[in-house]
Amino acid sequence: MKIICIGRNYTDHIEELKNERPNDPVIFLKPDSAILLKKQPFFIPPFTNDVHYEVELLVRINKIGKHIQQKFAHKYYDEIGLGIDFTARDLQQKLKEKGLPWEKAKAFDGAAVIGEKWINKSKFSDLDDIEFSLEKNGELVQKGNTSHMLWKIDELIQYISEYFTLKIGDVIFTGTPAGVGPVKINDGLKGFIKDEQIFSIQVK
Repeated sequence: MKIICIGRNYTDHIEELKNERPNDPVIFLKPDSAILLKKQPFFIPPFTNDVHYEVELLVRINKIGKHIQQKFAHKYYDEIGLGIDFTARDLQQKLKEKGLPWEKAKAFDGAAVIGEKWINKSKFSDLDDIEFSLEKNGELVQKGNTSHMLWKIDELIQYISEYFTLKIGDVIFTGTPAGVGPVKINDGLKGFIKDEQIFSIQVK
């Protein structure tokens, strides 16, 4: 399986990191070894002093597709999930300054949290109006809504499939809203779609 991540898909997040608004979706990949194992804590790696959480809505692909037209994109997924794109922000900044790829800062072991619960998309009245949030130690730190995406889910599937063949089980991280911030040892993170808890993890 592939983990396909979209960067800079929420204007407020672009602004908080002082990034340039892209003309096209920003795509990067994580290997399957980046997936945090179920019921395991997230261990802060030794090569960074500034790991940030980024909560994101997820889409799981259910059929093989290439060059998918937007009007057919809805046929390629049935479920919506939630996860965290952990980012070694200090390392990412160094890589960006040198014009180098982000993978060391984004794709390390444990850097992709995929919630255990998936929700059938039929449960949502409007996929372009899904609320999701992240709590750290019981406090709300991120709140997003798919209505604020620069590129909606079906647009992302069309764009991604121009470059990569989508296969069954591939997961798309659709981008994070504003509110990203650092984690430290013993922090607890809980993610929600609307009022339903999708994951809960501890930081070690």
